[in-house]
Amino acid sequence: MKDFFNGIADLFVDYLFLPFDALRALENDSWLLANIFSWLFIVIGIVAFVYWMLQLKKYDDNNEEDKSISSHSYL
Repeated sequence: MKDFFNGIADLFVDYLFLPFDALRALENDSWLLANIFSWLFIVIGIVAFVYWMLQLKKYDDNNEEDKSISSHSYL
């Protein structure tokens, strides 16, 4: 079992974490390059939030939602 877990550790350390090591090397060169993925995810989140709010407004304007108080039988 020890070899199995050491194999998993080698997989992550030697191969799967290489992009993160490259980003760590960029941190000394440029702050913008080091944080580009963070900014990219923030922009994607903002775009998704705006899209979701526009979709909710569209359904709200069409009165497609059942807003009655007794919409569920247990109420």
